[in-house]
Amino acid sequence: MIINNKKRGRFILQVNAVVLKYISHYPERIKEQAKRMIDDNKLADYLLRKYPDKHSIASDKMLYEYALGIKNRYLKNSTQLSKAIYDSKTCDVHAALGLHTLAIRVQGGKLKSKNEIRVATVFKNCPEEFLRMIVVHELSHLKEKEHV
Repeated sequence: MIINNKKRGRFILQVNAVVLKYISHYPERIKEQAKRMIDDNKLADYLLRKYPDKHSIASDKMLYEYALGIKNRYLKNSTQLSKAIYDSKTCDVHAALGLHTLAIRVQGGKLKSKNEIRVATVFKNCPEEFLRMIVVHELSHLKEKEHV
């Protein structure tokens, strides 16, 4: 398979490699369809046709503003979001597409907590729908800490 944009191609190839892991709870027919498309080298072409445009959220500051916008719209009463960044180690070290961390520190007699979202760097070069999926999932941890 040949993909013109090298960075988009890298994203699609990584999606091909791990897609079955992330859809393990989907209905069998969808898992079979995805596996068949991967085996036939058709998944990348399908995804590029369905989602041809990449988003423009390129910096950590833009990612934070993007995540904060979603949080403020849908999770107004949840805890504050302290940071949202792209992290190059998320996929490799944690075998995850995104991470939510909660850091609690004692300062004087007060507890201070920070909620952080880390998104795999591969999502810098993807369609906005994919980035939104990861950000929404990580924001869900603000409400449900034990959410899978």
